[in-house]
Amino acid sequence: MKKFLCLLLALCLLLPAASLAESGAESLPVSYNWYEIFVYSYQDSDGDGIGDFNGVRSRLDYIADMGYTGIWFMPIMPSPSYHKYDVTDYRAIDPQYGTMDDFRALVKECHEKGIRVIIDLPVNHTSTRHPWFLSAVESIQKRTFDSPYLDYYCFTETPSGNKYVKISGSSWHYEEQFAGGNMPDLNLHSEAVLAQLQDIVTFWLCDVGVDGFRLDAVTSFHAADVAENVATLDKIKAMCEAAKPGSYLVGEAWVGQSALAEYCTSTVDSFFLFPSAQAEGFIVRSILGRSPDAKKFVNGLQSVLDAFPENTVLAPFLCNHDTGRSIGLLQARKLPERAKFAQGVLGMMPGYTFTYYGDEIGMVGAGDDPNKRLAMYWNDGDMTTQPPGVTSLEYAYPCVDDQLADPMSLLNYCRTVNHARLASPLIALGENTFVYYDANVVLMKREKDGECCWIAMNFSRKTEMTVTIEAAGLTIVSDLVALEGHASLTEENGITTVTVPPYGIVVLE
Repeated sequence: MKKFLCLLLALCLLLPAASLAESGAESLPVSYNWYEIFVYSYQDSDGDGIGDFNGVRSRLDYIADMGYTGIWFMPIMPSPSYHKYDVTDYRAIDPQYGTMDDFRALVKECHEKGIRVIIDLPVNHTSTRHPWFLSAVESIQKRTFDSPYLDYYCFTETPSGNKYVKISGSSWHYEEQFAGGNMPDLNLHSEAVLAQLQDIVTFWLCDVGVDGFRLDAVTSFHAADVAENVATLDKIKAMCEAAKPGSYLVGEAWVGQSALAEYCTSTVDSFFLFPSAQAEGFIVRSILGRSPDAKKFVNGLQSVLDAFPENTVLAPFLCNHDTGRSIGLLQARKLPERAKFAQGVLGMMPGYTFTYYGDEIGMVGAGDDPNKRLAMYWNDGDMTTQPPGVTSLEYAYPCVDDQLADPMSLLNYCRTVNHARLASPLIALGENTFVYYDANVVLMKREKDGECCWIAMNFSRKTEMTVTIEAAGLTIVSDLVALEGHASLTEENGITTVTVPPYGIVVLE
């Protein structure tokens, strides 16, 4: 954490004042609450049915009011696919989403509203339609081998394993970790590729004004070689710091806890906390089942904190565009209180939380990837078209407009959670200590620079629970109600007793 705060300070000290003023980013706080947006499915503004930047701009007041202070945009660069992870131009905008001027205006308005912006940066691979790849393949097929981009990819005449694709009319093959996706791997050992990457990150950070990147598929940079992958991550972080000190990088390393801990030794700021996510993650496992098991949450989080380097900034989440949505994972289609409590538990995690668009209203989706990326359900008359390839279409919870009008909705609960994190920064930034726990209730303390807060969570759906804190003069600053009832406290002889209702979460300072 100290490392990251120092980088933010460097941003203020090193960037020219004019550049900061133009970006609007100089006064932005650290973003504790990130919101993942798939532009294609979010909001259309021009009537073609596909989401675009101006559509997102029209929803920024909603995003800010919900308490999201950072946006992660899934890929926005030109691509032949709907998901756009196969890039054809790293310094341009896909025309489906608008123009570069549209995106610059979006970034500027985000900054004006106190929202930081990171974009997906898929550098493990390009599209087979990228000019670099087309030039290299043409020179192979013509046997001239004179393309300046031959070194940009991993070509071989002697492939080993099933991660290679034959080039038609040739004895040569190219490496492709994501088989069948027409996404040839870049050669990240190539100095020429690294020079291109420096130019790319500088363009987006300095010319466009984004605040960092989500790094896609970092475990595939050099196949399964963790040390090489970490070395390349360090190079990318150095590039970003050279361009814009304080840039925030979060990496996707979809691996188990021990391997993820190795990636956290890199200088990249965060890695998505897969041990907390999906059906097998410790958040869902602690909630799902016939009876609560708060100990699973305690053991899961403590195991992560013990395994990861001390300065790691966690990036916990429940689901994203590649996983089944959390409502399905929680079996909560008809149990909104369970969905709420899971969002509350996520919100009480240390670090920077990430929420996938639509999770705040209980959208569902599983199976084929397009099913996980359905149109945002604003209302029945204001939705994008569905992504190509959708095989299952379901909206289990009411639309945004209806939930905004319902004080007890999942949406309004998520809003309360986000604002609780903003009101008590120690939730995100403090060092965690488990003060007490049993099968039903957890009491945590977060402390930083001599200040502290306490968090009590009741995992029981039926019974109120009490915990005691050896401190006086405490007040409840956030009372998160997933079912009914409110938290209360009494104080006697310097001991504070907190009563927490079923599925209740209380923050005290």
